[in-house]
Amino acid sequence: MSHPPPGYPQPIYRPPPPPDHPQAVTIMVLGVLSLSLCPFFLGPVAWIMGNRAKKEIDASGGAIGGGNLVTLGYICGIVSTILMIVLIVLWGGGLLVYGLLGDSHSGG
Repeated sequence: MSHPPPGYPQPIYRPPPPPDHPQAVTIMVLGVLSLSLCPFFLGPVAWIMGNRAKKEIDASGGAIGGGNLVTLGYICGIVSTILMIVLIVLWGGGLLVYGLLGDSHSGG
């Protein structure tokens, strides 16, 4: 007795992925650029926009995608902002030390 050849398996249906958040790519680009070009302005902007977009994506219940792009821009914005603050503190501390040492070594 021979058996008929097995049939093709049924394709697995996967619903299309949800559309990305309208600002996902913008936030990612701002975050990445904040690390390389302009941390003083782009870092905080990416951080704030990323935070807002993450809340909107979470509240959508899966209807809005792009969470990975938003998270990347958000984290880059945080890192850039923290680096900016550290540099400002170091720069200000350096000026303070230079001012104090400059006064103690000048004329006498």
